[in-house]
Amino acid sequence: MKIAVIVFPGSNCDIDMYEAFHTVCRADVEYVSYKEKSLAGFDVAVLPGGFSYGDYLRTGAIARFSNIIPAVKKMAEEGKLVLGVCNGFQILTEMGLLPGALKKNDSLQFVCKTVTLEVENTHTPFTTEYEDKELIRIPIAHGDGSYYADEDVLEDLEVNHQVVFRYHGENPNGSLHDIAGICNKEGNVLGMMPHPERVVEQILGGTDGLPLFKSLLKAGVQA
Repeated sequence: MKIAVIVFPGSNCDIDMYEAFHTVCRADVEYVSYKEKSLAGFDVAVLPGGFSYGDYLRTGAIARFSNIIPAVKKMAEEGKLVLGVCNGFQILTEMGLLPGALKKNDSLQFVCKTVTLEVENTHTPFTTEYEDKELIRIPIAHGDGSYYADEDVLEDLEVNHQVVFRYHGENPNGSLHDIAGICNKEGNVLGMMPHPERVVEQILGGTDGLPLFKSLLKAGVQA
């Protein structure tokens, strides 16, 4: 399995993501520039957090026009795995791989803290190493993390079990249905606002993000 960490102008969690795969999981991972037009040879595309293009216009709106985006869409259409974290989640909604949108936090303030999530769906390639309804602690760091969608979209997400992670106990940004992460109907594209790559070693404060990486790599071996 070969993993591409896409680097946009303004990405700042690309190194964290790379090291989670490379140093902790010993996976085959490479940085890929937003300028590239192909992801041939890769099995997974990861869109990391940060402030792509300075969040000008709105989060993820300019990044969706990058050269690499058609290749990411192609991977998703082929059933390969695509993961977007924080700004990566915002980009996935802007490019249409996931429904809904991420708007400013209800507080209108940047929020940086560790929150509790409930694992809602353990049947995705990203969550098989978690227990059903498991409570995990994952950091967030965003100003535009409030998930919004029309009622019919929200209903579809619930009926199709596309809500993968939900805020538990405290909703830090006003996301509808306490949504912290969703997948597409096929289950091979995941977007989430919290940062699992920041909790993959005890020295970082915990390992609750590590099962996501283990699940992803296990899915690749079985594919």
